[in-house]
Amino acid sequence: MLREHLLFTPGPVNVAGNVRNAIGKDDICHREVEFENLLKSIEAKLLKLFQLTDNSGYRAVVITGSGTAANEAILSSAVGDQHILILSNGEFGGRLHAISTIHNKNTHLLEFPWGEEIDVAAVGAYLKSHHIDVVAMVHHETSSGMLNSIETIGALTKANGAMFVVDCVSSAGAEIINLKKCDIAFCSSSSSKAIGSHAGLSFVIGKTQEFEKLKDLPAKTTYLNLATFYHFLKTRSQTPNTPAVPLFYALEQSLINILSEGGPKRFSNLRYKAQLLRDGMLRLGLRFLIDQKDMCSVLTTVHLPSHIDMTAFRRKLRAQTIIIYEGKGCFKDRVFQVGNIGELSLVDIQFFLDTLGGVLREFNVVIPKPVLALGTQNPIFKPVNVAAI
Repeated sequence: MLREHLLFTPGPVNVAGNVRNAIGKDDICHREVEFENLLKSIEAKLLKLFQLTDNSGYRAVVITGSGTAANEAILSSAVGDQHILILSNGEFGGRLHAISTIHNKNTHLLEFPWGEEIDVAAVGAYLKSHHIDVVAMVHHETSSGMLNSIETIGALTKANGAMFVVDCVSSAGAEIINLKKCDIAFCSSSSSKAIGSHAGLSFVIGKTQEFEKLKDLPAKTTYLNLATFYHFLKTRSQTPNTPAVPLFYALEQSLINILSEGGPKRFSNLRYKAQLLRDGMLRLGLRFLIDQKDMCSVLTTVHLPSHIDMTAFRRKLRAQTIIIYEGKGCFKDRVFQVGNIGELSLVDIQFFLDTLGGVLREFNVVIPKPVLALGTQNPIFKPVNVAAI
């Protein structure tokens, strides 16, 4: 049956049926053993998702709030009055800077153009000429679709004796993130996006030794005090405030789904779906904002033909159940964004490409090549078992 909305967005996403059903589980009290067991289960699965074991020296706290809540918990709790450098090449790097500025007067910004790579040499020069205690950046900069190199910046940060903090909100669950190799002290993410659950929860995974240090830093917030979250996790397997318990059930089910599928297979399937969409849109004559080698596995940013009105374009797609993102900031009215996460099948992808082609024709766009059905004689698409993906 055709769904009312096909969310071709980087989040929120269409969730699996068992994730939706998980919200309807029995009501429990967050101060009883049932919730303690649920939180322990979620933490263990989050660590496993990041290829960490229970005794790996990392812990994971879960916060009722979006990914921005997790980022603010880190930036307000783990830095104190130390000097922090924010690396930004898009909207969400800019958001990290805005949050940090509120809580810390010693916030520095190294800004690069939206849609361009972070200049590693410039970062290295800045770290050599300034005293920096903490470096923070976004892994997948959703505003452009750029996947920034946390391996390179992590090594550079470590070499300069600074702590490394990473926003993994839209990359966790889609990309391999090696916290140890990249020497990441804290990373953030959320329940929706590539994790594939309902929006409303976020989490922070960090080194246990760094969590332990938080108690010695001044508290700058109440609800988002990361030290308090860690204390309740460590001593009670609870959260300090009343959590959105049904969303915890949904998150657990999403993690079960991911781990049952297997990380490598999941990442491969997401890359495959992204490539199907990208190849199909190229055949429609569209152009991308950044090179494919720089893209994350969850999102493609596409130039909108200059004569097409964005509002009208999105309205026509919405009339066919398809929801996309439009560009923001300097990309507003210039690009649209197509996600490939959540419960989107190959049939949905084919429907999207067919519909997109029809909408472009309505705007008098000349289509250079037809987009053939997935798995047919089209050399772009290899035959696949649709039911298996």
